[in-house]
Amino acid sequence: MKKGILVGVGVIVLLTIMVWADRKFPAAGRQPVNASSTASDAAMPSIVMKDLNDRDVTLAQYKGQVVLVNFWATWCEPCKIEIPWMIEFQKKYSSRGFTILGVSMDEEGKKVINPFLEKERFDVDGQKEAVNYPILVGNDSIADKFGSLVGLPTSMLFTRDGKKVKTIVGLVNHDDIAKAIEGLL
Repeated sequence: MKKGILVGVGVIVLLTIMVWADRKFPAAGRQPVNASSTASDAAMPSIVMKDLNDRDVTLAQYKGQVVLVNFWATWCEPCKIEIPWMIEFQKKYSSRGFTILGVSMDEEGKKVINPFLEKERFDVDGQKEAVNYPILVGNDSIADKFGSLVGLPTSMLFTRDGKKVKTIVGLVNHDDIAKAIEGLL
């Protein structure tokens, strides 16, 4: 009897917390962790970011290409799992009008990004390779212009005409994202 009452109270408390959280943090524009969505009407944001040489980079520069924007950080273990896949995709599809833009969300910026990229080599088909796609310096303001981030890594796939077709929060599925990229090329 006591166990049933405790379970009932626990369920009520949990539901109360869920209702409060839903009101406090509305779900519009949010993706649950490890979720994938499609949003064919969302456009590439008009934004200027800095590359690692302090040059301005705009997403508009990549109009006409399929673009995968990959938010990551040097400390993020799932991000490090994805990097070899990103290198592979860049090698495989860049000649067909595809690019990845890696947006580092490291708070320390270039101070940690540059040494990481200089030192780290990733296993791609049995070869140790460096990151081969542009790395940009991100921050919370930039992330907000993409609709905010729930976690890292987060990847967003854009068509040649700048429409967002997919958002993946968490580790991408290699085969699914490869199919999605190929479908847009």
